[in-house]
Amino acid sequence: MEIKEIKQKLPILKVLNYYGLTPDKNNMLRCPFHNDKTPSMKIYPETNTYHCFGCGKTGDQIQFIQDYKKITKHQAILKAEALINETPANQEKYKPNNQKPMKNIELLKMFTSFKHAIQRSPKAREYTEKRHLNINRLEIGYNSGTTYKQMKHCIIFPLKNQSGEITSFYGRSILDKENAKHYYTAGRTGLYPEHPKEETEILILTESIIDTATLLQYPEITNNYTILSLYGTNGLTDEHTKAIKELRNLKEIILFLDGDEPGIKATEKYGQELKPVINIKLSVVQTPENEDINSLSDGHEPEIYTHLLNNRKEFFISTEKTLFETKEPKEPEEPKPNKQINTSPNHQTYTLNTNNPDYITLTTNDLKITVLGGINLQQLDRLRITVKITAGTGSVRNNIDLYNIDQCDRFINKAAEKLETGTSTLNKAISELTDQLENYRLNKLEAQKISKPKDRILSEARKNKAIKYLSAPELLKRTNKDIGKTGMIGEENNRLLMYLVFTSRLRKQPLHIISLGGSGTGKTYLQEKISELIPEQEKKEITILSENAFYYFEKTELKHKLVLIEDMDGAEQVLYPLRELQSKKKISKTVPIKDSKGNLKTITLNVEGPICLSGTTTRERLYEDNANRSILIYLDNSKEHKEQIMNYQRKLSAGKINTKKETEIKELFKDIQTVLKPVKVVNPYAEALKIPEHVFKPLRTNSHYLTFIETVTFYHQYQRTLKTDPTTGEKYILTEIQDIEEANKLIKDVLLAKSDELTKTVREFFEQLKKWINRNKKQSFYSKELQERLRIYPMKVNRYLRELESRNFIRRIGGNRKKGYEYEIYRTEEYTKLQSGMNILDDILEKIKTGTPKPGQDKDNNKDLH
Repeated sequence: MEIKEIKQKLPILKVLNYYGLTPDKNNMLRCPFHNDKTPSMKIYPETNTYHCFGCGKTGDQIQFIQDYKKITKHQAILKAEALINETPANQEKYKPNNQKPMKNIELLKMFTSFKHAIQRSPKAREYTEKRHLNINRLEIGYNSGTTYKQMKHCIIFPLKNQSGEITSFYGRSILDKENAKHYYTAGRTGLYPEHPKEETEILILTESIIDTATLLQYPEITNNYTILSLYGTNGLTDEHTKAIKELRNLKEIILFLDGDEPGIKATEKYGQELKPVINIKLSVVQTPENEDINSLSDGHEPEIYTHLLNNRKEFFISTEKTLFETKEPKEPEEPKPNKQINTSPNHQTYTLNTNNPDYITLTTNDLKITVLGGINLQQLDRLRITVKITAGTGSVRNNIDLYNIDQCDRFINKAAEKLETGTSTLNKAISELTDQLENYRLNKLEAQKISKPKDRILSEARKNKAIKYLSAPELLKRTNKDIGKTGMIGEENNRLLMYLVFTSRLRKQPLHIISLGGSGTGKTYLQEKISELIPEQEKKEITILSENAFYYFEKTELKHKLVLIEDMDGAEQVLYPLRELQSKKKISKTVPIKDSKGNLKTITLNVEGPICLSGTTTRERLYEDNANRSILIYLDNSKEHKEQIMNYQRKLSAGKINTKKETEIKELFKDIQTVLKPVKVVNPYAEALKIPEHVFKPLRTNSHYLTFIETVTFYHQYQRTLKTDPTTGEKYILTEIQDIEEANKLIKDVLLAKSDELTKTVREFFEQLKKWINRNKKQSFYSKELQERLRIYPMKVNRYLRELESRNFIRRIGGNRKKGYEYEIYRTEEYTKLQSGMNILDDILEKIKTGTPKPGQDKDNNKDLH
């Protein structure tokens, strides 16, 4: 039967009725091709066509069958011909199912009892702990066999249907028996942990439910990927495939199977099954040999999973043994011309030539397609080209967006008519052109990328060495001494304080630090030297950044990162988003963009913190809002310190410094930072602690003080007992008195500066002035005297005196503008009182030592951190 005859005999309403679809009285229908909440598809019975005003789908009866069943054009024609004589008895009528099956309700009740049972079973909890499964984070239960005889002594996981209802169970035996391991309920249906959400973009497929449960525990994975379990090496079911096909936003599938021989074979098999079904990127995680996802949690940190996922490789079908292809271009490389790809049973070949990026050609057996002017590498939501197709002596040109199906269909139909060739031939050629241009664009973009530092993976020997360092006595004393062996000269107090602040980036509430000092005092030198002790992937160094640039970082690119601003004087535009990241731990910005049809819409850019901010400046009062959120340190500007640095520079130039040893110590510190774990700190002495009453901004300063003490405890985590909150199951360590004592030594100068009305430079001038007055037994002084006696530039002296006079530290008692003004000191003892006020830290600590028993003698479960 001819196509024309089929279209005449088969009403489109019959096709819709066959598939259980009924238009309303206005011939409107909820579109089956997108998530349509209100009818947006118009049916035209008189022409047997349809058009969706939502997604743009349009066509006739045959096109509807092809799109609805996701079959080829030829198959759709055969189906349409069969439907002409189809009787109502054979129709796939829609059957409403508004009532939940009793079976599902019973399963839900049963699983609720299983969840309670696992909390009461020591053996079940022991098994889950051994498998590194957190029963408080996962939907997991235990069947003791009391009421449900099947799956006795099994850890139970629920399988769910598309509505989120439990339809089956998977059981994993906790008994050490060879033949008592895996169980499913009879007539298994449902997926674990659930059917993937419609918005899923990247989907991870694992070999087993235990493997999926393992990954579900880590937010850094679940925030970026959707995870779905297969049922073993032969467990890709029709339900899996159907669920995957329905993911309209899906961009990539990642196969993360076991690293043994069956797992590798299953990866190849699943890849070959999925590749023809879904026209998206398919990649593979290379699991270490004879390991699986769950077994990797033994002896590895959770970062192993993100490391493996970040280094996944693309899957491709090949006749050779090699299964994976690395997508890491080391050098920008032009695609080789005359590369022929065999893509059809008829041995049709496609040759893409990109030697001239402005004149790209794809040659087939019958056609030559030329892309004039190249392609846009940046607009990834479209692939707009100026194309010329030549067949024999004829040719046709047009501007089309290869991502616009309607444009492509119209162009193919017109080109086929003009060139007198088949639409199927052109359709395949355009499809192949689209695929190859996508790969070409991707390779170009990858070549332009600046490679990001890779995650730091430690060998067992290096890991043990770092843990041993953190476990030994006098940790802070040794740390400070070893920092001095990395080329960091002097600044003993500031360098250790800054190192601990940088370490706080790993915590939920990081600290921030600003180095203050005049030009040439070594602010940048201190920040650079201490930042060299932090792993590369854990920090972002910024010199100049535009106001909006912060909003275009990847969502989690700054999370728990050290952000280094070399000179805050050159980064004034980004101080506001930095303050928001410091306080709210996130920033967002809504911006307008155009969609593929040219319509304006808005998107919200989100960047998550927290961050640890470090910056340097010469202007103390300019960045008050940022300074209030930070610990402020003043650099040592003494002659002795400058001489120490110059002496080191001379030795370095003379080749007398062991730079190899310095590098080894820096790498050790990076390893130390890598083995620190994000554990919670509880300070049992916090309620007794107070800051000096003269401190400005006491709320924030008090928070900084307490957080700094917690950071000292955090750095000592391998010397503390890991405890468990019996109510929440949360792990934590306790602050000890020696942590407070160490923190007080380091933070005292910071608190003193926060209590002082004067800036550091003005304070140093004022104290120098008072000493000169006392030494010379003077009652008053002239500004010109100070310029000569203290050897300070006149402009600086006048600026300092104006500051002191405005704050009533000195007062003018005589003189004139021409001769010079005479001053006397009005406040002489205020700094001594401020200094004595710092003694409250030591007084409180002494009271704690003598009057408070050591905490920690409780009934919590204890476990050594390492």
